[in-house]
Amino acid sequence: MSTPSESTAGSAPAPLTTQEVREIATLARLALSDAEIEKMTHDLGAILGYVAALGELDTKGVEPMTHAVPFSCPLRPDVAEPSLPVDEALAAAPRREASFFQVPRIIASSATSSSDGEGEG
Repeated sequence: MSTPSESTAGSAPAPLTTQEVREIATLARLALSDAEIEKMTHDLGAILGYVAALGELDTKGVEPMTHAVPFSCPLRPDVAEPSLPVDEALAAAPRREASFFQVPRIIASSATSSSDGEGEG
């Protein structure tokens, strides 16, 4: 898949391929039919085109904002407090390994192999 560093500011994004949409669907753990892949390829391409058009706008002098409307967001003081004990934090975990949550591997890399079958499918 292409990365943001591969495109330059002001240029239109390369169109998505159906293979890239299949990879995105796999990462999102979505099972899409061929018709859905075609529709998503078109829809995601339109979204990326819109984002590229937004990137063309001159935003000099525009204050950054977190919400489209005024919003009060009170912050609490950043004070270190005691953490939960590990056993209490992991008490409801479906699986754990030592003092860590154990989660299934969903992305296989070429450097590691999944011998337990996790992440396949």
